[in-house]
Amino acid sequence: QLSCLLKMVTLHGIPEDLDSYPKDLLLFLSPSDYAATGSCRQFFSTVGKANEDVLPREAPRRQQLLLEALACLKVPGTQIGEEDAEVLGWLLCDLGGEYIRSSGGSLLKGLSHCASFLPEQQEAIRDVLSSGNTTFGPPAAWSAFTLRELSGLIPVLDHSILQHIPK
Repeated sequence: QLSCLLKMVTLHGIPEDLDSYPKDLLLFLSPSDYAATGSCRQFFSTVGKANEDVLPREAPRRQQLLLEALACLKVPGTQIGEEDAEVLGWLLCDLGGEYIRSSGGSLLKGLSHCASFLPEQQEAIRDVLSSGNTTFGPPAAWSAFTLRELSGLIPVLDHSILQHIPK
């Protein structure tokens, strides 16, 4: 339905008031099409707030959006800063383990909102958290507040991390 709506809306070109349409509509638009009404950074910031369930994780369009977002943000290698992580929104949930490891703690806040993780992502999250090189520090220094902050990542924690958390 959204794809069909986009065809109707863009029949005579990209409307200048595109931002007034549902965010989910942008999932089917390319950032270059959006360029007339705003920057690609603005485009992906809006896409990152759209309903991720509209595109299944395996959908080629979803993977293409992530690649286009990384190109737009000019991400050097596999390291993503907090500012870019915020722009990516739910697209962070599709990043591979190498991005999670390279970016250290800057992705943890965003990743805590993901519904599920692939095994490779889970391992990378555990590596980052157990390193202690995050704003949360090592698991031995965590408090109830820290666990609330990490609530979405708690299912990823394994015994090697859990045993170090103070009671």
